[in-house]
Amino acid sequence: MSDYFTPEGGLPAQRELLSDRAVVTTAYTVIPKGVLRDIVTSRLPGFTDARAWILARPIAGFATTFSQLIVEFAPGGGAERPEAEPGVEGVVFVTAGALALTLEGRRHLLEPGGYAYLAAGANWSIANAGGQRVSFQWIRKAYERVEGVAAPESFVTRDQDVAPQPMPGTDGAWATTRFVDPDDLAHDMHVNIVTFRPGASIPFAETHVMEHGLFVLEGKGVYRLNDDWVEVEAGDFMWLRAFCPQACYAGGPGPFRYLLYKDVNRQVRLTA
Repeated sequence: MSDYFTPEGGLPAQRELLSDRAVVTTAYTVIPKGVLRDIVTSRLPGFTDARAWILARPIAGFATTFSQLIVEFAPGGGAERPEAEPGVEGVVFVTAGALALTLEGRRHLLEPGGYAYLAAGANWSIANAGGQRVSFQWIRKAYERVEGVAAPESFVTRDQDVAPQPMPGTDGAWATTRFVDPDDLAHDMHVNIVTFRPGASIPFAETHVMEHGLFVLEGKGVYRLNDDWVEVEAGDFMWLRAFCPQACYAGGPGPFRYLLYKDVNRQVRLTA
C-alpha cells in the first residue's frame, strides 16, 4: 500500500529560519511541501468545512491549460456542486481519508489511491465520508472538443488496480500508471502516476509542448528543470511551462512517485 504525502498545514515556530526551496522562474516553479501552511490556503465558494491549497492556475506567459489544487474536508465537509463551469473536466485523486463521490446519482467511496475522471458537464458531488479529514488532489482543465470525436465519459478507479507500464528498455525501473489509453483522442489531458525505482532516471532532457504539474506522492529525487538541478521530495509540487527541459534521478530508499498532469492529443490552435 502506498503512503501518499498529504499536507498538515500549521505554521513553523518563530525560531526557525525562513530559508526554503521555493522558486519561481520563467520556465518552472517549485512549491516545496514546507510552503503548504494554513496562511496560504483558500476558501472555495460552495464548499463547507473545507480549505484548499491552489498549486497552479493559468498565467499568461507561463502555463495556461490547467489548475491544480489540494483540497481538504473536515468531518462533515463537502461540496454539492464542486465544478461550476460546465465545460471543465477534472481528475480527483485521494491521498488521505475517505471521500464519498456521487457521480450521476451513483455513490463511490474513494480512499487513498482512489481516482476519478470527471467529464465536462458531469453531475457530481463530494463529501467527507469518515470521522477524519480527507485530502485529495483536484486537477481541472477546459475540455477541448474535436469535431467527429466523442467526448470521454467519467469513470472511477484506483492506483492499486492499474498495473504500471514499464518504459521501453528500463526493465521496470521507470514505469507509468496510465489511467486512460494514450491513443484515445477523446482525452485531451492525462493525469498519470510515474514511478522510479531508486537510482532510475529519465536519461535525457525532455523538451516538449506539453505543460506539466507534478506532485510528488512518495520518495525523493533530483530533478533537472531548465538548466537547474533541484532536489525534491514527497509533498513538493513542480509546475512546468511548455518546452521546459526536464529530467531526473530517483533517490532512495523507496520508490520515487509523482502524480503527473499533461495536456495531450490536440492540434495547436492558431486562431481564436
